[in-house]
Amino acid sequence: MAYTINRMISGSGIDDVDARARKALADHGFGVLTEIDVKATMKKKLDVEMPAYRILGACNPKMAHQAIGIEPRVGAMLPCNVILREVDGGVEVSAIDPVASMQAIENAELTAVAGEVRDLLAKAVAAV
Repeated sequence: MAYTINRMISGSGIDDVDARARKALADHGFGVLTEIDVKATMKKKLDVEMPAYRILGACNPKMAHQAIGIEPRVGAMLPCNVILREVDGGVEVSAIDPVASMQAIENAELTAVAGEVRDLLAKAVAAV
């Protein structure tokens, strides 16, 4: 099973795709709670160079509240990460597939919520 929802954005830089991703996420009910600049972190901690790579921790508060109400420890798997990474020819956008990430939790009600979140994330990724 694939564990990410992916889209390649050709001919765009990371900053442009970042802005587009944040807007698409917001338009689908997600806020960005966290941001990790992996490239900067690797340079600082390991003194290594790498292409631009950002992790956005996206959260849809309504869906998160619903999931936590069903399975209180599911917060260990939140927020939904979306990565932006420079590749040859552009930037790849990848969002976690919540259904795949929550397979370890045997709870049909939670799986249904994860499916709704997956649908929203897929729409957001497509809109970038």
